[in-house]
Amino acid sequence: MAAHSKRLAGTEVALFSVILFLVEFVRGAVLISFLPIFGQKTLGLNFDVIGVAITAHYLIDTVLKMLIGYLLDRFSIRFIVHMGLFISLIGLVLLQFSYQPWIFIIAAALYGVGVSPIWIVCLTKVSEENRATQMGFLYTIWLVGLGSGPIICNIIMDYSSSVTYYALLILSLLAWILALFISNRQERTVSTIPFREQLVILRSRLKHMKLLLPGMILQTAGAGMLIPILPSFAQNRLGMTGAQYSLLLLAGGAFTAAGLIPFGRLSDKLGGKKWFLVIGFILIAAGLYGLALEPPLWQCLLLAAILGASYASLLPAWNALLATYVPPQQSGLGWGIFSTVEGIGGMIGPVIGGFIASAQGESTVVWYSAILFGVIGFFYIWFPFRSFAEPDNRAK
Repeated sequence: MAAHSKRLAGTEVALFSVILFLVEFVRGAVLISFLPIFGQKTLGLNFDVIGVAITAHYLIDTVLKMLIGYLLDRFSIRFIVHMGLFISLIGLVLLQFSYQPWIFIIAAALYGVGVSPIWIVCLTKVSEENRATQMGFLYTIWLVGLGSGPIICNIIMDYSSSVTYYALLILSLLAWILALFISNRQERTVSTIPFREQLVILRSRLKHMKLLLPGMILQTAGAGMLIPILPSFAQNRLGMTGAQYSLLLLAGGAFTAAGLIPFGRLSDKLGGKKWFLVIGFILIAAGLYGLALEPPLWQCLLLAAILGASYASLLPAWNALLATYVPPQQSGLGWGIFSTVEGIGGMIGPVIGGFIASAQGESTVVWYSAILFGVIGFFYIWFPFRSFAEPDNRAK
């Protein structure tokens, strides 16, 4: 009986991993490549409109994260994940009718609905032991999907944007169909503490980690600023073709995916998280600074590899750190709220990047993003190391 339950649990984790990969593959392709290129070249939209559309996507995603986390503690996992993916599918279908900017923005917003459920469900499946290592595994799946999506999308779009669109549509449909097979079996008994009491618990956790909040918001804002301008920056400022831009993304994504699990294990082994974050943020700033100088292709690839390795060094430590502040009895709600805080940066970043690009050009956006990551890194140099300790340990 125990072996049968273990086998079912393994099958469910595999199913969630496949769905997560498909969702992030399409999301990466849509946000990093398809929306900016389709919006600018096919629809003739300005960077500011594209930035607003991407911000609308993250706005819906961010707003729903907290609500979905709350619902996942109480209702059917299969229902919430399946409905979210269905609404995202509607948004993707609507893109082909985006003859007006407002339709383009609404389609991008609807597409943001389905991303929150599957990601938060995966986070709640992570065990308390060796969390950073398991976070590294989840982020590997996430980044392989998120990174390979735009890489393949760029190559296909050199030949046909319609083929690219329908391929993404089919993959989204497949993820939605697979969600029908998600089990509603509860992994553990869910506490029914009233919502207000849960917020009191989480407010206490946020108070302990208040110096982390700037990094939670600013790091996603810095990355979000780049999304509307990346394809145009690669083509117009770096002189890259679609295939070369895909190679640039591949270099960054490969080093990120390869480094996540080793850095996660190293973070678990050493215990300290502060310097993983400091070094990671500062190296990201340095890599973006180098790209803003518009170097030749081989230097761009080297910088992309540095960016990927830097990102891999900080992600497992960062999420393991946040996990120490999530109340175990309300993990869905806890991750929902923390994801919402992080999502604020992703929500405002694209619209800021779009407006800066329209006013001052794509290279300026890369400069500002580098400055932002540098500020975060240097800020945490002076961050009290004891503040990174577990809340219970600080109380002793």
